[in-house]
Amino acid sequence: MSDTDFSKMRRRTFMKWGAAVGGAAMAPLPFKSVAAEEPEPLAGDTNTAWSACMVNCGSRCALRVHTKDGVITQIETDNRGDDSEFGQHQIRACLRGRSIKHRVYSPDRLKYPMKRIGKRGEGRFQRISWDEAFDLMADKLKYTLKEYGNDAVHITYGSGTQGLRTDGKDCFKRLMNLMGGFLDYYGNYSWGQIQFALPFTYGNTKPSAYGSYTTEIENAELLVMFGYNPAETRMSGGGEIHEHINAQRKRNVRTIIIDPRYTDTMLGKEDEWIPIRPGTDAALVEGIAHVLITENLVDQDFLDKYCQGFDEKTLPDSAPENGHYKAHILGQGPDGIEKTPQWASQITGVSAKKIIQLAREIGTAKPCFITQGTGIQRQSNGEQTSRAIVMLPILTGNIGLAGTNTGDMPANYGYPAPRLPVGSNPISTRVTFFKWVDAIWRHHEMTDKSDGLQGGDKLENPIKFIISCASNVLMNQHAGLNRQAEILGDESLCEFIVVCDNHMTASARWADLLLPDVTTLENTEVSSDGYSSGSMAALFPLERVIEPLFETKSVYEMCAELSKRFGLYEQFTEGRTHDEWLEFLYSERMKQDPAIPSLADLRKQGPYRIVAPKEGRIALEDFRKDPVANPVGTPSGRIEIYSTKLETIAKEWDLVEGDIVTPLPQYVVSWDSHLDPRAKDFPLQIAGYHTKGRTHSTYHNIPWLREAVFDGLWINPIDANKRGLQSGDHVKIWNDRGEIRMAVKVTPRIMPGVVGLGQGAWYSPDKNGVDLGGCVNTLTNQRATPLSKGNGQHSILVEVAKV
Repeated sequence: MSDTDFSKMRRRTFMKWGAAVGGAAMAPLPFKSVAAEEPEPLAGDTNTAWSACMVNCGSRCALRVHTKDGVITQIETDNRGDDSEFGQHQIRACLRGRSIKHRVYSPDRLKYPMKRIGKRGEGRFQRISWDEAFDLMADKLKYTLKEYGNDAVHITYGSGTQGLRTDGKDCFKRLMNLMGGFLDYYGNYSWGQIQFALPFTYGNTKPSAYGSYTTEIENAELLVMFGYNPAETRMSGGGEIHEHINAQRKRNVRTIIIDPRYTDTMLGKEDEWIPIRPGTDAALVEGIAHVLITENLVDQDFLDKYCQGFDEKTLPDSAPENGHYKAHILGQGPDGIEKTPQWASQITGVSAKKIIQLAREIGTAKPCFITQGTGIQRQSNGEQTSRAIVMLPILTGNIGLAGTNTGDMPANYGYPAPRLPVGSNPISTRVTFFKWVDAIWRHHEMTDKSDGLQGGDKLENPIKFIISCASNVLMNQHAGLNRQAEILGDESLCEFIVVCDNHMTASARWADLLLPDVTTLENTEVSSDGYSSGSMAALFPLERVIEPLFETKSVYEMCAELSKRFGLYEQFTEGRTHDEWLEFLYSERMKQDPAIPSLADLRKQGPYRIVAPKEGRIALEDFRKDPVANPVGTPSGRIEIYSTKLETIAKEWDLVEGDIVTPLPQYVVSWDSHLDPRAKDFPLQIAGYHTKGRTHSTYHNIPWLREAVFDGLWINPIDANKRGLQSGDHVKIWNDRGEIRMAVKVTPRIMPGVVGLGQGAWYSPDKNGVDLGGCVNTLTNQRATPLSKGNGQHSILVEVAKV
């Protein structure tokens, strides 16, 4: 078959898909049934408009969308200027953003409102009208509010349209707040633990709650990165990697990367790669700390003046004798274990000689920029790991000076785009982002001291009604999917689930009501930069480049229609359409900041850049200059190595057996680590990571991206030989929670004892519950971490065998 014939065949398939109506039961088309392809445009006028990639990679990148007679023909990216001046560089999209037209024309596209007709999770739906959909949702919502109360309604975490400011999930929140509120969440799956844990050390007063800008790397002598991988997570012109590489190369800064996997951030850009067992970074830090203390490489003056709890001199009165950090490291603390490099080596897999060498480098490099990625805090002991890593700049005094960082993630400059007001939520109690599932089946047991509730000490009602918008959390990004299927499959628990999305995702299959959302190319918006934009912020115009396909609607339109059924139309809309809200809010922002262009000029000229000022790029700079005048937001006003707040929590909270909260940052053996007794049956740890082929689970259903980026299991040759595996073999990966099947890649880029698997693949179980989609969350644990009650989803023990 020629290329032309093949293209015609794909176009015919697309048109057949577009004409398919589903008056009877509709099942989603299988992913492999057809490659995504847009309909062939007719001869006629062409148009080019600005848009942006809006998914949750942390970046925000410009797109130039070409259309012809209402059909998208080509996607380009930022092409303005000569791209010679860093900070005014082109905001170029990666392959994911440039493939966006295939999301619009995907065979998985949701086209019409549909209601479930089979068992929940079977993926069997029937097409209904919008009026039927709104009536059904309104009736179920009214019943829930009457029988259970507003706190029985939950809007899940979701980031599929992270950049929307005047549409999307905020519209549902606005409507629910007008109706009396809903059960909200706090935190997020990306960095729930680090954001919760580090304020106990650094407080929560800006800028102490953030790291230094990536630009400070250029002033450093040494760069040490724990699990930090911007080349795969923030890999575009709108992300940190552009700035990171530029800063690193300016002075050829020596770079050490500590990671179980040889990531794309390395690939020759580092001076040294130190492989480490997942979940053991805190033990490595303690081995380094032992060398720093015994070889007098700590900055004692800094520790005395700025910190609490390093030694007896600054230990708070409430602490026990020898409760300070120095005693803990030297074996004089409660556990009596000296944290020598040899001790740390047995845990981490890093040789004692290497630990000593690394400690001496960190102790003598002035300045030293230390940072961490967020994969390492998605471990069962993630809060301890994050707190432990920041001890290295604290011990060496590499804080508040040019070329230093707090050990936190790098800071980013942002410009807030105008946002639709959502109002205040009358329901004050919130669950953690990870505990919403518990609130379905064990709400009566949940308290502030057992499950981390905020704003209240208990839950009055279980979750009975779920709204999941632009989210694949329900049945893909959450943990323990086989257990999840049991909970969501029991209709006596959660009684109604609404999913609003673009595609028939793994989570959409579990809906009772499906609402087809428009894509960002079928909507209008002004978005701001992502949260990992480095020192350059921007405003991005999004135009409606094509009319919404089929019967899709924007979330604003959906909520406006729903509001009529509750007598809230005037309050919800305030007399404005979505586009009128956008124009109104943008004009209000222009009054506050006359420097930004008009909306018409923004759409004509493309993204508007705003570069961060030179001042304020160094974290804790003011604190370093004057700690009395500029205290951090801890009880003592100092950096708290020993946290009195955590001392109280350890005494008062109801902790699950095996969970540990300590005032000091320290290594803790926790569940699903390599020292867990279960490792006898499941000897391999999985290092979950973000692939270039998708953003979390978005873009997973684009075949071209899955061909460009290997979507399978990495395994070291030593482990592969033991199991008789070669690259390309089909393997099963399993533990006592589930089983997945996929291809394997044998590579020395993963350390022995560890396998690598990209997260975000769509869960697709067969009739026996074996996941053929390759979703790592088939194998993960729903147990929450001790302190933040967050997700320890990167702590996974498995075994691997050839199928």
